[in-house]
Amino acid sequence: MKPIQSKSIAKPVILMKILDDKKRLVVIDNETTVRFFDKEDLSLQSGFKAGVVHKHYATPVVAFSNDAEYFALISEDERESRLFNAKNKKLIAKVDRHHGAVSAVAIDPLSRYMFSGGDDGKTFAIDVESGKLIFTLPPHADTINDIAFSANGNWVAVASYDRKISVFNMVTMVPKEKFKAHSAPVMKLKFFQKNRLLSIDKNSSAIIWDIYASKVLKRLEGIHDDVSAIAVGIDENVLFLGTKLGYIIVYDLQTYEQISRSYIKISSPITSLVFDEDKKNLIVGTQDGFLMYYDIFEGIDKLQEYLRAKEFSSFQKVVNDNPLLAYTKVFDLLSNFWENSLKKAKELLQNGEKDKAQKILSQFSHIPSKNRIAQKLLRDYEEFPKFLQYIKDGKLALAYGLLNRYPAYKETKAYKALEARWKKALAAAQKYALNQKTMQMAKDILAPYRGISEKTMFVQDVLTKSEIYKRFKNAMAKKEFKVCFDLVKKNPFLRELPEYTTLMNFADSLFIKAQKYMQEGDIHSAIKILRVLQDFEGFEDEAKKYMLSLEQKAKFYAALTQKDYDTAYEMMDKEESLIETKEGSALQQRWNNDLQKARHFAAQGDVSGVRSVLKKYETIPSKFMALATIYAFTYIMQLEQALDQGVERARIEKGIKNYLLDFGLTQQIEDFFEKFKAKYPDTKLNLELLKKGSLSMWKPLKIVESILD
Repeated sequence: MKPIQSKSIAKPVILMKILDDKKRLVVIDNETTVRFFDKEDLSLQSGFKAGVVHKHYATPVVAFSNDAEYFALISEDERESRLFNAKNKKLIAKVDRHHGAVSAVAIDPLSRYMFSGGDDGKTFAIDVESGKLIFTLPPHADTINDIAFSANGNWVAVASYDRKISVFNMVTMVPKEKFKAHSAPVMKLKFFQKNRLLSIDKNSSAIIWDIYASKVLKRLEGIHDDVSAIAVGIDENVLFLGTKLGYIIVYDLQTYEQISRSYIKISSPITSLVFDEDKKNLIVGTQDGFLMYYDIFEGIDKLQEYLRAKEFSSFQKVVNDNPLLAYTKVFDLLSNFWENSLKKAKELLQNGEKDKAQKILSQFSHIPSKNRIAQKLLRDYEEFPKFLQYIKDGKLALAYGLLNRYPAYKETKAYKALEARWKKALAAAQKYALNQKTMQMAKDILAPYRGISEKTMFVQDVLTKSEIYKRFKNAMAKKEFKVCFDLVKKNPFLRELPEYTTLMNFADSLFIKAQKYMQEGDIHSAIKILRVLQDFEGFEDEAKKYMLSLEQKAKFYAALTQKDYDTAYEMMDKEESLIETKEGSALQQRWNNDLQKARHFAAQGDVSGVRSVLKKYETIPSKFMALATIYAFTYIMQLEQALDQGVERARIEKGIKNYLLDFGLTQQIEDFFEKFKAKYPDTKLNLELLKKGSLSMWKPLKIVESILD
């Protein structure tokens, strides 16, 4: 595959990002030259130079916010990370508190925080407005290699050389347990599809995680090289992995199967990947300084032409050359045509019109996968006339014997008629078997089926378990569905009776009705039906899943109707799917906006300002950790102001003690204490010996106007 356009920037491309306006592509090279290109034609619009040369960039050494407001980088000596205003180029923050080198920087999707990870396993979150440390992520035992965010900014994940991944909920400010499944250092992370996380380790082992359930979903097979860049595209259905040897490896994110081992091959290591969802272009950045655009649907014009001409062999060759064409509507048209042709061929074979069936199927003879299916179908149907004759002659044992050899016959009208005949016989025999005087009639009806192995057990049960049948019918009449299916599980012959078919048809109609109510937003009616469906065989798990989700939504909407926002937020913080509703999204946006206002006041040490914004959340337990984080930040700012303003030492020492008592030993208080000791070296305070609380135990009743009092 050849690029449709390319551009050289002469230096290794270490970051590319399509900005929120969807019009600009920001590109950063290893000398930290920032360029803004028109996404469509790669014309240069603007840019600036930070002048920092990055010799190592396997980890994210630069970051750029989606809204183009902020820019972060690691210093040339790797001793500190820096945050800048991207518009006026002013330094906002400098993080030099890592013990060792800084290894990774990142800015969250909502432009709230800059994260700085280091060789010491620590990750600091810096408030982008004030440039102050606001919280820290769970520490690791070794170097931080990557920092990734969910698209909505609700989750952040950190990969470490200690082979673990920490995942942190940025809504509740509560960490999940660390993910442990890699046998080598974790190097790369990528969120996709709401709750999925991809992690890749140093041995090129890749794992797909469900972050809600904290479990491994799949291990990807077939990665043959060190992965250096990741992108997700085609509505998050396809994964692209760029490697150091210049390969693009592609996976389907529904099946997790590999689509191509070498979809694209270039001569330089791939250092960055971006997928343009609007144009369906894969943008590749390389170590030799090239930007290259690839049309992942290359060949679609030929595909349309070959489909119109019914040149299916040529059609398949184009798809073989570009397997991602299988994700186009044109390919779907061929798939539908194939299914319809296969169905027609089966009907012709059943009618004995083999020549016509062969003619239809011959259209696909040059497509190996479909030709194999076609040829097997033709071979299987060679004995179909014999099958029909056995049925006609009443040689049922021989007919069922052929069915076992050729399962394709089970799709035919003849088989369905045969089975209808069997069920009719079984139902009639069952009725006669209820009375000892007519038992012989039941035996006579079932006699033709005694030599058929798969029917023998049912025949015996019908003749010997008439009481069970009575109980089953009685339970059905009383709508005691749980009793019905308990009997069915222990007595499989009941599944062969028309009453069971009636029962399952009733279940199908209930499920369709429940779905209709769900689509209409009639949650209560849907729940009522799903409660009934829980007792039906094959519907239990799905009914419970839907019902649990709907019950949560019903409670959520009820809370909103009653303006009980405490309960609504509490539910949202425990069940993320509620955030995805229209109402939940609005509430979450309100929380995000309030938090942003509160951070502004917190950076000034203004408790009253913070409380004026966040007071309405003080009765929501799931928000306590987030509130604790903001107030801890506010009080640290008060302590710093007191130190700068020359407040008497005793008051500051009291403030330190109060802080420890409320929030425990945080990185922020440790950093402040170092500044305090530098100014008052003769202080008798020892943080280790002082009584401590913790962020997790903090409650709003601990809010005071000043930490110094």
